[in-house]
Amino acid sequence: MTNGLLLELKAVDRRYDEGTRKLTILDQADFSLKHGEMVALVAPSGAGKSTLLHTAGLLEWPDGGDVILNGRACGRLSDDERTAIRRNDIGFVYQFHHLLPEFSAVENIMMPQLVCGLSRAQARERALQLLDYMKIGERAEHRPAELSGGEQQRVAIARAVANAPLLLLADEPTGNLDPATASYVFDALEALVRHSGLSALIATHNHELAARMDRRVTLEGGKVVDF
Repeated sequence: MTNGLLLELKAVDRRYDEGTRKLTILDQADFSLKHGEMVALVAPSGAGKSTLLHTAGLLEWPDGGDVILNGRACGRLSDDERTAIRRNDIGFVYQFHHLLPEFSAVENIMMPQLVCGLSRAQARERALQLLDYMKIGERAEHRPAELSGGEQQRVAIARAVANAPLLLLADEPTGNLDPATASYVFDALEALVRHSGLSALIATHNHELAARMDRRVTLEGGKVVDF
C-alpha cells in the first residue's frame, strides 16, 4: 500500500460482559504495523494482549472501530470472507504448539496447505523446505510426542507460515520454553520473518527478545502506546 502499512486498528473497542457490567479491554485503540515490520507487544497478564491479537487476526469482532488489513476494511465483512483472509493472509503461533498429535511434523505443516488446495506433493515439498529452514529437517517424520518443546514450537512456526501469509501474530511463542531454548526458537522465528518479509506482532514477557524487534508497544487503559 502507498502508506506502507499492512495492518491498522482504528479506534477499536472490545468489551466483554462480566455479570451485570461491561468489562472494557480495548478502548478506542489505535495501532499500525508496517510491511516487513516486527513489533513486540509487552504487557502484564490480563492487560488485553490476547484480545488485541485475536481482534487484529479477525478471530474476534471489534465492538467499535475497524481493522484494516492490506488496505481492506474488515469490520463489516462476512464470516466466510474473514475466514478466507485468516486462511490465506494471517499466520498464528501460540504459547502451546497445538500440533495434531496423530500426524508427523511434516504432515502438520502440510495441513493448512492442503486446505488451500495445494497438491500433497506441493505441500510436502514446501513443508520439508520449512523444516530444513527451521533446522529440524531430520525430524520431519516424527510425531509431536517424539519432539522436544523447542522442536514442537519450531514446527508450529513453520505451520503458521506454510501458506506464505502477509501477517504473523504470535502470542507468547516462547513462553513455555526454558531461556536457552526460547532464545534458539526466537532466532529461528526472527530469521524466518526477516527472510520472508513478513509483518509480525509478537506478544512476549521476555524483554530481551522484545528489544530485538523493530519497536515495542504496550497496553495502558485499553489503548496501545509505545513502550
